[in-house]
Amino acid sequence: QVQLVESGGGLVQAGGSLRLSCAASGRTSGMDVMGWFRQAPGKEREFVAAIGWNAGSTYYADSILGRFTISRDNAKNTVYLQMNSLKPEDTAVYYCAVPKGSDYAVGDWGQGTQVTVSS
Repeated sequence: QVQLVESGGGLVQAGGSLRLSCAASGRTSGMDVMGWFRQAPGKEREFVAAIGWNAGSTYYADSILGRFTISRDNAKNTVYLQMNSLKPEDTAVYYCAVPKGSDYAVGDWGQGTQVTVSS
């Protein structure tokens, strides 16, 4: 099992930036990919971005393409999500997750960090 702890959320005005961090511990040697998801009030959880742990391949949702950047520090077992040009619709709880196989639903999840973007 992998333990995940997110940090870096907060309140920011539209157009501002935040950087989220997700620190992994536990059975990290088998990690292949780590993803960021978000859930806004009254909405389903949605995929935001993911990064391959070894090759560093990145994947983004269309809604944040060009504004968010995912990166990793393998030595620190930490993944980052740099969020620029934030919009009120980016307001959500952001979670990092490691899938089991290719299935995030049965993988390991952090507790989430709140991001609120004011207009």
